[in-house]
Amino acid sequence: MQDRKVTPDMVPVIKLARHLDIPYSWISGYYPGLNFGRIADVMSGKLFPDIPAATRLPPDFPMRAAA
Repeated sequence: MQDRKVTPDMVPVIKLARHLDIPYSWISGYYPGLNFGRIADVMSGKLFPDIPAATRLPPDFPMRAAA
């Protein structure tokens, strides 16, 4: 499988998800084909550093089960 490229519309969701400590595996599950390295590139500022985090996650984003 070829790695999925990060697009500008993915970045706000990735940044917010990581800010909320959502695991890389959940983010890559939401964006099939996106590997952990591309998520890390977003978080390190290597990709799209000027795009801010989203204010909320999409309604279909996987969320943790209630404790």
